[in-house]
Amino acid sequence: MIINRGPIVDIDNQKYIFDYSACNYPVGVVEDQIYYFNEDNIDKVVFEGYSDQDEMGFQELFKEMKNNLDDDIQQGIVQKQDNLGLI
Repeated sequence: MIINRGPIVDIDNQKYIFDYSACNYPVGVVEDQIYYFNEDNIDKVVFEGYSDQDEMGFQELFKEMKNNLDDDIQQGIVQKQDNLGLI
């Protein structure tokens, strides 16, 4: 279940931004079971929630923000998968 867009995480003293963070459903957020991934890691959308003009505007702002990141923030890359196909 998606819980965040654009999380910036510190991995080995380097800041990375991912498109999304998620947790297992129906369990919810458990500290060591938060998964970070990008749009290109999504194979199938099971359910898409409410969307309106505000959402469309946010998507444009999010794209602009990702294109203008500080130099110390790199785009995160998913390098391995767990048994659910996530990391």
